Amino acid sequence: MSDKPDKTEGGKKKKGGLMKIVILAVVVVGGAGGGAYGLAASGIVGGSHEVEEDHEPKLILKGGEDPYAPVAKEGEGEGVQFVHGEGGDKYRVAYYTFADEFTSNLRDSDALVQMTLAASTRRDGRVLMWLKEHELAIRSQLLVDLADTDELDLVSPAGKERLQKRLTKSINDVLEDNEGFGGVDQVYFRTLIVQ
Repeated sequence: MSDKPDKTEGGKKKKGGLMKIVILAVVVVGGAGGGAYGLAASGIVGGSHEVEEDHEPKLILKGGEDPYAPVAKEGEGEGVQFVHGEGGDKYRVAYYTFADEFTSNLRDSDALVQMTLAASTRRDGRVLMWLKEHELAIRSQLLVDLADTDELDLVSPAGKERLQKRLTKSINDVLEDNEGFGGVDQVYFRTLIVQ
C-alpha cells in the first residue's frame, strides 16, 4: 500500500466520482420537479382550480328571467305582461301539455281509460324542451303505467293521486335516462274518462 494518489491508466487522477454524484442529484431533483409539475398541471395533485359548472336546470323565481324560456309564437303574448301574485310558492310554475290524448286498457278489466295530461315544473325552460323532445319515450312509458292501473284506482281521489305520482315518477325517470335530470314536479289530468 502506498501513500501515492490513485492513478488510472495513463497516469491521470480519477476525478469523475464527485461529478457523477452531482449530475445524478441534478437529474433526480429535475425529474421529481417535472413529475410534480405534471401531476399538478393535470389536476391529479393539488386539486383543480377550475370550478365545475352546474348544468342542472335551475329553479326560477316568480318574476325572474328564464334563460331557456320557450320563444312565443307570433301573435302569442304580444302586448300582455304577465304578473305573478305575491303569495304562495316563491318559484314560478311552467306547464307542458302533451299533444295527444292517452288511451289504454286497464289491468284485469274490460274498461278503457282516456285522458289528456299536462306536467308542471318550477325549473327553467330546459325541462319544457326536454318534455317536448322526449315526448315519444314519455308517452310510451305512461301507456305502460296506465295499462298497469287498476280500474278501482281511477274511481277514488286517493287512487287518482297515486296515479299522478306514478306518472310524475315515470316522466322524471325517462328525462333522467335521456338528459341526466328530471325536473317535473306534478302531472295533472286535463281530461279523464273511464269506460
